[in-house]
Amino acid sequence: MDPRIENILRRVQRPARYVGGEWNALRKDWEKTPVKIVFAFPDVYEVGMSHLGLQILYHVVNRRDDALMERTFAPWTDLEREMRQNRIPLFSLESRRPVGDFDLLAFTLQYEMTFTNVLNMLDLAGLPLRTALRTNRHPLVIAGGPCAYNPEPLAEFIDLFVIGEGEEVFPEIIDLVKDYQKDRDRDRFFLRAAGVTGVYVPSLYLVKYQPDGKIGGLQPVKEGVPERVTRRAVKNFDAAPFPAAFIVPSTEVVHDRIMLEVMRGCTRGCRFCQAGMIYRPVREKSVETLLEQARQLVENTGYDEISLVSLSTADYSQVEKLVRKLLAEFAGRKVNISLPSLRVDAFSVDLAREVSRVRRAGLTFAPEAGTQRLRDVINKGVTEEDLLQAVESAFAAGWNAVKLYFMIGLPTETRTDVEGIAALAHQVLETGRRLGVPRGRLTVTVSVSCFVPKSHTPFQWEPMETMDKLSEKQALLKSLLKTRGIVFRWHDPRMSFLEGVLARGDRRLGPALAEAWRLGCRFDGWSECFRFDLWQEAFARTGVDPAWYACRKYAYSDLLPWEHIDAGVSKKYLLREHQRALAGKPTVDCREGKCSGCGLCVALEIEPELAGGKKIAPVQDSI
Repeated sequence: MDPRIENILRRVQRPARYVGGEWNALRKDWEKTPVKIVFAFPDVYEVGMSHLGLQILYHVVNRRDDALMERTFAPWTDLEREMRQNRIPLFSLESRRPVGDFDLLAFTLQYEMTFTNVLNMLDLAGLPLRTALRTNRHPLVIAGGPCAYNPEPLAEFIDLFVIGEGEEVFPEIIDLVKDYQKDRDRDRFFLRAAGVTGVYVPSLYLVKYQPDGKIGGLQPVKEGVPERVTRRAVKNFDAAPFPAAFIVPSTEVVHDRIMLEVMRGCTRGCRFCQAGMIYRPVREKSVETLLEQARQLVENTGYDEISLVSLSTADYSQVEKLVRKLLAEFAGRKVNISLPSLRVDAFSVDLAREVSRVRRAGLTFAPEAGTQRLRDVINKGVTEEDLLQAVESAFAAGWNAVKLYFMIGLPTETRTDVEGIAALAHQVLETGRRLGVPRGRLTVTVSVSCFVPKSHTPFQWEPMETMDKLSEKQALLKSLLKTRGIVFRWHDPRMSFLEGVLARGDRRLGPALAEAWRLGCRFDGWSECFRFDLWQEAFARTGVDPAWYACRKYAYSDLLPWEHIDAGVSKKYLLREHQRALAGKPTVDCREGKCSGCGLCVALEIEPELAGGKKIAPVQDSI
């Protein structure tokens, strides 16, 4: 260890974040490995080490003889101060090498509120912020993840974006880097990278703007560069690479357990949910594959909990069979099985009761909206009866506390819809009382977030509500939920507003983002660090009206900032779903046998992959 690093770690609050050397971490021979990659998570260690994608890509890269991957995380403010004072650059955990020594610096973009951390990490690594100022002496900077589906706010800072699933694209990028090392010609590398399906190189595109500020067009600047970048997706998910040994963190992290990915994608079609659109189609692993992966991970990590992860685990077609087999094999070894995502129905409660033989976890349900009218608008597919039956089953089975997730500011929302949130919470509380749950132990937690429209969803054209309106609705709920047994939690509307600005922004946000970072913005998703006043100053200094991005309703004829990114789901489908939303018409789940016509299976030449063998045939021209 660099003695300077060792010295400064004695003066920070949580040095375990930065020491590395965890169980199952790999340190490959630097000199004998041609391609060196550092995975950069723009948040603290505890958050980053809870990210399954990190574990998967770490495995995908490090199983190759010609490449290595190490890790780095955003240093907390105390370590950053020490690093700057002692001129210590951002370093990797495995080898303690400066990030600037690597060939590739690979960021994952899970949340818009980490964007200033991306810039801060570039600066701490000694790299120019803007790609145009970097040379062949600097690492190539790439980024992927859900926020890459609108890459434009970061376009001048990132060399190339991966659109889609990294385990599909990374092998090709590594091969390109090996070729790049022969001549170090960045322009040639970028042109070749742009030819890889799922890779977007912002510097190879020119954006034009109309006099009114709207986008007039985006065109490639060189021949051979595609007009639209198509997402990459794993086609045989059951055979997709998955680590047999997770890195076991050296300190407590957010999700400190085995994460067993049972499926990817979701068919429910909630109109606000970006993940439900960009991770389509549903692809399930077989029970046999999951059992073998569970065995390996229990053996190689020592964890005593297996979490069955996906966007909606209770929808996994073989979930009951899988749970029975996991319990039969691991319950006697005191290994708990947990379900982080539940449907709002009694089946999910019965499933939760089944898996809670070892340890009982809390139950969380997400009705999302307070009235049936609004649940139909967002295509939630949940009724009040579903929720009340689910919580009745939960209380009858011995649970004393449940959590309910809602959103405010959804399209078409009225005061009645907001009041419906409180009414539902009181009905849930009354159900618990009726079933004899002790008053001192009965707790209904109501957690309310603010709706943020995201790209590639049916609500991408919708504006956010203003901060004042969101605050008024929060105040109304607070007054209606002042009841013993109900706990009310809410999200800062200013933080949601900024998230909306960055989620819907274009390249012209780059200067404001850089200015906010220069003013001291870091860890914008952390309430103790969030400085909305500095962001307001940054917008003012750079002449940006943030409300023009967050609170403006797009017309169907408008070119959206992310129009050149093809997530697979067709624009015609999104437009139709938006119109059905405004009409209050739900759309069926394609698992029920009827294709909803999203166009993805045809566009990406990929079909849903169900463990039980059931087929969902896509409609060739259903829109």
